[in-house]
Amino acid sequence: MMLERETKTSYVFKLYRLEVGGGLKELGVELWISRVGRGEGITYTLIFDAERWRDFFGQKLEAAVKAAVEVGGRLPVEDRLPYMLGWVASDVAINRRRNERVLQMSTSHLWQFAETHALFGWSAVGLRVSLTLEGPKLQVIVEAPLDKLNEAVRKSAEGGWLKTLGIRTESWDGLRRWVVENWDVVVEAAVRRLGEEVRGELMALKNKLDDDKAAREVVASALLLIQAEKLGVNETTLKYFGAVVSGAIGGDGHVSTTMGRVGLTSGEREIALLWATALAAYGVETEARYAGRKFDVVASGDDAVKLAGLYFLYGPPLLEGGDDMLKSHKLDEAVRLGAKEALNIRWEGLRRAPSGLAAAELTISEGSTAVKYNVYLSENAIELNFQSTDRSRAELAARLLRLAGIGAEVKKVKVGGRDVWRVRAYTDKLAAGHEGLRKALAEIVKTAHDNGWVDAGKAKRWLEKLEKGLTLEEGWPRYHVGLKDGALVVKFGSTDSDKIKQETRRMMDMGLEEGRHFTVKMPEGGDAGYLYIRREGLERAAWLSVYGSGRQRELAAAFVEYILERAEKADDDVHEKVREIIEEGKAWSSLKLEGFEGRVEVDGKTYVVKVIGGGAVEEDRGGRKLLRIRITVEVGRVEGEHTIVDRVVREYTITYGRYGDDNETRGFAYASANAPGDRKADAERFSALIKALTGREPRVYQRSDGDIEIVCGREHLEGFMRYTELAEAIKKWLEETSRQ
Repeated sequence: MMLERETKTSYVFKLYRLEVGGGLKELGVELWISRVGRGEGITYTLIFDAERWRDFFGQKLEAAVKAAVEVGGRLPVEDRLPYMLGWVASDVAINRRRNERVLQMSTSHLWQFAETHALFGWSAVGLRVSLTLEGPKLQVIVEAPLDKLNEAVRKSAEGGWLKTLGIRTESWDGLRRWVVENWDVVVEAAVRRLGEEVRGELMALKNKLDDDKAAREVVASALLLIQAEKLGVNETTLKYFGAVVSGAIGGDGHVSTTMGRVGLTSGEREIALLWATALAAYGVETEARYAGRKFDVVASGDDAVKLAGLYFLYGPPLLEGGDDMLKSHKLDEAVRLGAKEALNIRWEGLRRAPSGLAAAELTISEGSTAVKYNVYLSENAIELNFQSTDRSRAELAARLLRLAGIGAEVKKVKVGGRDVWRVRAYTDKLAAGHEGLRKALAEIVKTAHDNGWVDAGKAKRWLEKLEKGLTLEEGWPRYHVGLKDGALVVKFGSTDSDKIKQETRRMMDMGLEEGRHFTVKMPEGGDAGYLYIRREGLERAAWLSVYGSGRQRELAAAFVEYILERAEKADDDVHEKVREIIEEGKAWSSLKLEGFEGRVEVDGKTYVVKVIGGGAVEEDRGGRKLLRIRITVEVGRVEGEHTIVDRVVREYTITYGRYGDDNETRGFAYASANAPGDRKADAERFSALIKALTGREPRVYQRSDGDIEIVCGREHLEGFMRYTELAEAIKKWLEETSRQ
């Protein structure tokens, strides 16, 4: 390792391999040792040649490019300039490269790459990989000519946002000059809201706008303020406002549901003041806070809820399912925070539709943004329907439903030869919505029944579902979350048997099983009863919060978030334990078995495990369903510090079944007498494989006949579920062999 260069805050070393004969060969690896902040911490980062990792990340980049197409097609504001200006104000820089100006950005988040690629159409994509304790971390470095921004400005001036503002220009430079020429509007609006003392700072900022760095951080917020002054606040101006702030938050901003905050990082004080003024013009009060060497503009409480709601309504779509790296954690937080907004939900116009069905109009509004839906009471279901030839309008309709607790999606259909975008939701999904929505639907059902348009039995079934939804959404009871002898305790206690039953029902609706994931004791003789969540239950809930379907996923995600919040209020040790268990649960089916490498210690010896492949299948033996897990692996023993000896490649098989009155899950395997070494050596290799993959050693027994038996429990099977090749078969087998 040789020092290559140093700065005031870091040392950079290059790594070489000593060749036979004394020569050095560069490995294409750098070690960066950097001081963080004001000397409080030090980071160590290994930087690899990107080409070595291009294949490794190739599929993820391809997925991000495909996601960009979906993002571009689902933006609720047709004009892309406001989105672009929000990103330019945050993460997308305008720099000079040789004799031209270019747009540049670097990110380690694939969702940020996807969102910005949909807007800027990056023409140059570079990769850089850092090796961290969590694994290789991708850094995407992208670039596009400034003409991409110029083109967006030109289109917007011809028929988009800029046209509504009366701005006629064809380039970024022209837009920047227009802002300078209208700077008095900006200053007077700020002085009126913040006081005369800000005039000097903002007038000084005007003189910096010839520089791209200052201008890119100012133009977006200045245009928002000018828009509010000229056009006021209404649905049209709010959608442009939401599009701009979505880019600003998606770049440097932050959202916290737990803290109830949304913030923008603005850098200089005068830019923070400008953002604070612009946000206030749209009814969002903020506080400019100095944090280290920069200013944050932070909205809290109801203002944060409102800002998060606008970010979600008019920002990019939240990409769910598939690769979690393509899901914006900021937008996900904004959805949950924005859902606390008090939506206005009303209905009117109960009528007979041409089909003969009872129908009504239901309107959901947030501020000045409103969407009208049709509600039909059909033979089998309550149906909520919205359709439009404008996809952005349908996207807005779906997002308002999401804020009302309904996870509806936009779908394209053909109606009369035209493309129509449709949003639909039916009874069960509607019954999972928020209280205001369920009450409005219940009123429609009751009124239709009173008019004789819906029979009593059907109306009763629908109303029971809507009432059940009310019970489920009334809030979480107070769970105790703590540690006892190092083990996590998640427990709800009550002397009210109905409350215990309600929580039991909720756990079952979530997809947890009593006796396996949680235990229940009903109140007796005045003593409190309880519902106790086992570690396996919290892990399962975490898995369901990512991979569950529909209602299960929604309930599990809410439960996991709630337990995390309770743990955070306890202490750091409890919070760390809960976070660790939840991460393990979410890891189920997230890993690849093929190519897995691990190093473990068994009986005082260190083994290196390299998995070649594997799978799991069900087998029927005499009417009993068994699960066979087969894994081909190379196992070697480490001798000394680095030497690996006694490498053995072999296929190992574990057979799982259900046993005893308790239907216990157990897996059995046997060491081979024909494997290299003796049975004991094979048993140790087998144990190393199981420990490497699951984190737990199996139990090993030597029988009187000389056979060595390896026994795995349910905890090992849960560990195997982390691997894609095994997870689906294991999950199916567990469901089919469980006792209902």
